[in-house]
Amino acid sequence: MRTFRATALMLAFAMAGAASATDTPTKGLTEPQVRQLLTEQGYTRIADIDFEDGMWQADATSADGNRTDVRVDPASGQVFTDTQVSNLSENDIKAKLVAAGYAKVHDVDFDGGLWKAKVERSDGKNVEVQLSPKDGSVLNAESD
Repeated sequence: MRTFRATALMLAFAMAGAASATDTPTKGLTEPQVRQLLTEQGYTRIADIDFEDGMWQADATSADGNRTDVRVDPASGQVFTDTQVSNLSENDIKAKLVAAGYAKVHDVDFDGGLWKAKVERSDGKNVEVQLSPKDGSVLNAESD
């Protein structure tokens, strides 16, 4: 009976570890590093830090006292806010995606401070990409 319990506990811990592994980046910034980065950039009252859609996301108060949603690229540490303005147009984003080798670019939208689009990769797989509002670089690509 003890062996069964021990095996069940080990299996439960392994499954919990596998579930949490999908909610954290495999490389790049960790949650404490994201909190420190935001604090260094003047954000306060940082809450609800979560890794979702390939980006760290949090609610925070900006240096000017406004509540904002922020996203942090885990690889570069770039911070994007939901109030961010893009230097690029929808056509600029489409052109950048085609130049990067993507096809069937559609559903291009600027939302939450990031450009998002649905595309087809060269291997025929459909993905949703998130792009920087500053230069149109692809920040994340996930299966659609």
